[in-house]
Amino acid sequence: MIANLKGRIEAIGKGYLIVGVGGIGFKIYVPTSFLETAEGLGCQVELFTHLHVRENELALYGCGSEDELALFELLLSVSGVGPRVALAMLSTMSPDSLRLAIAQGNAEALTMVPGIGPKMAKKIVFHLKDRVTVELGPEAVPLLTEADAEVIAALTSLGYSVVEAQAALQSLPAEEMEIEERVRLALAYFAKG
Repeated sequence: MIANLKGRIEAIGKGYLIVGVGGIGFKIYVPTSFLETAEGLGCQVELFTHLHVRENELALYGCGSEDELALFELLLSVSGVGPRVALAMLSTMSPDSLRLAIAQGNAEALTMVPGIGPKMAKKIVFHLKDRVTVELGPEAVPLLTEADAEVIAALTSLGYSVVEAQAALQSLPAEEMEIEERVRLALAYFAKG
């Protein structure tokens, strides 16, 4: 099995990288958050990988850390969750937010992930609630609320990346306000930068 790869980025596609290692180019599907932080073509990268074997296909899925890969593989242990859905979950939520949502039984937060309906979200929580560990320290990761998800959806529909939208969301004040006001303040965040 291929546990990890170190090489140069030869191409960047929609949802994947081609990493050159010793004269061989490996196509590796990665979370969009990793794609958005990748430095670009020719840059050195290390990915921790999962080889997914199907009847007519071998596919590599990669994560930026062993911790993220462990969560990816844990998600795959749930019946009905395939590598594309697990990747979408890691693309939408940070590993800490995802673990926290599962540990707290917050299936609603998981439904914000494209491809995850209420039934699948409840199934994931049911199967993984006792298997995830969350360290709640002074900087505990807040859950993605419905209002937060709407702000992220609005920003991504305007062309901002998920990572950029999450950064703008974190800059918002903690007080309660209408979604339109939250989106306006998030857009003001981008105007400052």
